Amino acid sequence: MSRSVLILVTHLLGVGHLSRAAALARGLVAAGHRVTLISGGRPAPLIKVEGAAFVQLPSVHCVGVDFRTLLGADGVEIGPEVRQARIEAILAALATADPDVVITETYPFGRRQLAGEFRALVEAARERAKPVAILASIRDILNPPAKPGRAEETEAVLARFYDGVLVHGDAVVTPLSASWPASPALERILTYTGYIADTAPPTEPVASEEVLVSGGGSAASLPLYRAAIGAAALAGTARRWRLLVGHGVAAGDFEALTAAAGPGVTVERARPDFPALLAGAAVSVSQAGYNTMIDLARAGVPAVVVPFEQGKEAEQRLRAERFAALGLAGIIAEAELSPQTLAAAVEEALARPRDTAPVLALGGVAGSVQAIEAAAARAGSLARAWTRLDEAIAARHELRLWWRDDDAVAATPALDRLLALARRHGLPLSLAVIPATVSASLPEALAGESDIDILVHGYAHANHAPDGAKKQELGYRPPAEVLAELGRGLAALRSRFGARCLPVLVPPWNRIDPALIGGLAAEGFHGLSVAGERQASRLDDLTVVNTHLDPIAWKQGGGLLDPELVLSRFTDMLEADEPLGILTHHLVHDAWLWEFLDKLFDCLKQHSNIRFLPAKTLFAASIKVKNNIA
Repeated sequence: MSRSVLILVTHLLGVGHLSRAAALARGLVAAGHRVTLISGGRPAPLIKVEGAAFVQLPSVHCVGVDFRTLLGADGVEIGPEVRQARIEAILAALATADPDVVITETYPFGRRQLAGEFRALVEAARERAKPVAILASIRDILNPPAKPGRAEETEAVLARFYDGVLVHGDAVVTPLSASWPASPALERILTYTGYIADTAPPTEPVASEEVLVSGGGSAASLPLYRAAIGAAALAGTARRWRLLVGHGVAAGDFEALTAAAGPGVTVERARPDFPALLAGAAVSVSQAGYNTMIDLARAGVPAVVVPFEQGKEAEQRLRAERFAALGLAGIIAEAELSPQTLAAAVEEALARPRDTAPVLALGGVAGSVQAIEAAAARAGSLARAWTRLDEAIAARHELRLWWRDDDAVAATPALDRLLALARRHGLPLSLAVIPATVSASLPEALAGESDIDILVHGYAHANHAPDGAKKQELGYRPPAEVLAELGRGLAALRSRFGARCLPVLVPPWNRIDPALIGGLAAEGFHGLSVAGERQASRLDDLTVVNTHLDPIAWKQGGGLLDPELVLSRFTDMLEADEPLGILTHHLVHDAWLWEFLDKLFDCLKQHSNIRFLPAKTLFAASIKVKNNIA
């Protein structure tokens, strides 16, 4: 099936990001898809996007490592007018492309200075009538977050808008965690595509046996070019040196390099036949950008790399170290670069054989195309699951729902978020509190909340099951001992929460020895809540109201269960003739779980035939009986 794919990329120094996005665009076109590539950096004449619609925004760039200051084509810092013009052009391209998939290059892992336009794109894409898969596209190695909290901010944006992250690398060579604090939740949405390499057939090498010096498309490579001219002079004229200078180097600097070059050095602008020159070179000298290192891997040429490390940039150094460990290149630290160190490193590289280059996963274009197609299919399938849920709810006369959250013990940021979610949607919430470990901060945090009921979550949430058995607190001990403990737990919570604490037991892990149930009423309990369809509404003088929908993937180590599966299960549960419970565990929620719950409650609130009931209403009959007896 042909898809429409929109890619937004802005390169600020070199052209690596644009080159990678263009290769992906060409691969998608070759696979039969319609592609719109939006570029926000300076025009790059050597980058080809055959077959794709190309949109050039009012260009921006930066000088050196000052990524905060964005300069326009005139070299002046851009203002709000340029930023707004870029956003308008992006949204116009979105409307024209009508994409099935939107891909943002680097954002939200970087490009914070352009976050407004990236955010405008993903927000508009998410609001479109038809389902749109939104993917982030990143290279193998990122610059680690510069400030505390940046990784969490990135995950919050990913959870709210994105369906996945394409990592254009090899998890065996360089997992994302080598450069970025990847949480388990983030790891679950990563797809390692392999390295994006040119898919064109290998060109015939230009057998020059030269030392080929390249530096990408920016002026950041000037120190490398200057050191190379000096190193060539030290090496004499036995072997020619060729410097390929990127078009981002100013004409004056280019002329100065040409004037300084000795008779054994050729200085020229970057050429489209670079792969052929590289394949025929004796040694390559370069920085350690993504595309350069892939070119080296393909050519198998002995190499010396000088990672760009100005302004605390760590990406190229990390990549160089990983590739050097595989025997791909020798490294000179930028601070140690000189004509002498470079000349010595080149001589050492000349002694290395050409056939030692490691085999890397270079099928990144095909891997990305496959991942993009799968994401589009998943987005459509998930949208249909939401529609089926809506239709199933609308077909019912009335639905009674309730919301239970387990394991509460103290005031925490997670509890604050839980309460804020309940307030935002105007929903009553039942908190299952652990008596033995409850903190004084919890009743304080709940003092101003009117729609919160407290339930008794066992006693200490301690596992007493033997090895090999499922976890269980309420069992595997003498019943009298367990019942007495539960009675103390109920009394303790009532002393802290007063009438807000209901005499309702929520067994930890939703498991209880059946032999205990008959003795709960004598300890003051008149309600029981576990998980799954109930067998009866009353059991041994207890009112039973269970939970049914748990969105956590416990068997997979936590996080959000496949949302399509969650929605499918919920749709099937609607036929049950009992109040349906949504079960959450605020202390273990990640950003993706919070966002799913927010969307689910938004969906449910749109239906007038749904009633969210508080626990005090659901268990009211048994509680009144208890009070009358007392």
